[in-house]
Amino acid sequence: MRAFQTTLNVAALAALTSVAGAQDLLPKAAPQSRPVIIRGATLHVGNGEVLEAENLLFDDGVITAVAENFTPDGAEVVDGSGKHVYPGFVLATSVLGLVEVESVDMTIDQREAGTYNPEVFAAVAVNPDSWWLPVARRNGVLVAGVFPQGGVIPGRVSAIQLDGWTWEDMALERHGGLSINWPFASAGRFGRGGVSKDQALERVERIDALFDAAEAYLAARESDPTVKSDLRFEAMAKVVRGESPVFIDASSRRQAEQAILWAKERGLDVRLVAGREVLQFTDVLKRHGVMAAIPGTHRMPGRRDRSHRVTYELPMRLEEAGVRWCLTMRAGDSANARNLVYEAAAAIPHGLEEEVALRSITLSAAEFLGIDDRVGSLEEGKHATLFLSDGSPFDLTTRIERAWIGGRETVLEDKQTALYEKYREKYRQSGELKGE
Repeated sequence: MRAFQTTLNVAALAALTSVAGAQDLLPKAAPQSRPVIIRGATLHVGNGEVLEAENLLFDDGVITAVAENFTPDGAEVVDGSGKHVYPGFVLATSVLGLVEVESVDMTIDQREAGTYNPEVFAAVAVNPDSWWLPVARRNGVLVAGVFPQGGVIPGRVSAIQLDGWTWEDMALERHGGLSINWPFASAGRFGRGGVSKDQALERVERIDALFDAAEAYLAARESDPTVKSDLRFEAMAKVVRGESPVFIDASSRRQAEQAILWAKERGLDVRLVAGREVLQFTDVLKRHGVMAAIPGTHRMPGRRDRSHRVTYELPMRLEEAGVRWCLTMRAGDSANARNLVYEAAAAIPHGLEEEVALRSITLSAAEFLGIDDRVGSLEEGKHATLFLSDGSPFDLTTRIERAWIGGRETVLEDKQTALYEKYREKYRQSGELKGE
């Protein structure tokens, strides 16, 4: 027993050490102290428009002028000649800040106990010192939707900026909508990923009953303010009234049809987190005007008899079908959030126009999350959440030189750049790396 306890202590110490080593030790960005104007750059607005050799001015965290030629007193002037300005990329679905080391339970805070948790919201659990954040923002991902996981109703989605001292600093939208994993019956009694037909039906009935109860509670509170407050139903108020969206995870046609019809009958603002089979129900999405977030292109086809081109062509085919969509990554792929732009880039040789690919991870993703009034494009009145690069970010050789989140210039360094410099120094000292 003594030996067993020693082993447990060593394992716990190793886990704590790995967690400490996974913390972001970089300073957070300071508030914008003076106006900044980027002169003579190519502006990729995010809505498909490209402005050549133009200026962009932002002050107090907000874009104040686009394509205008004046410089306020005391402004910092950034030479953008030959450079490009892009709106910060928006990762629509993720668990950024909720998971650090997947093999260490104490660093995982992506789900709450229970199956129906509408009162939970993701932002409060975000770790502002996660190493995933600086790695993602160094490649242009400056905003993300954070989805709680697990259960039928995991909780409420939050939109965060990828820089800040606390989760309150980072929260762009604390209560951005309710997440629902729509139940589905598997082919067999208990097939992979699904449940029995009876269990799926029972879960749908539970969802319906919860919304009925929330509507009844809100009506009672409106007529009699002395009715005892219920946190679960208060959390659902904006969703029930159609003022905040419901994000439904549905991958098959049957799931999508059932979920969308249910939401529309209740007057809900519904967005779909779709899977690889989304082409099987584009007619449903178009008929009901529902926007879908689709998984990235770096995935295998859903069936063995399909060409590897299917996933790369999916964005182009959705665009041709006239569906409202954005490109994202599976929440479980958030550790590789930096690759979002390359997921979009892979669709360009397969028929998708470059500015449409850009829109899919900027303005369209912001529209999906309901934050397009603040981020997603280079337009007056929106947050100055953008970056300056020496070329197209769809090209692997492009370097992002500077980035701002809400006008605050963020640090573009991370654990990977530190390791890069560490081992370059090793070879400088050995004489194998010369001329530097």
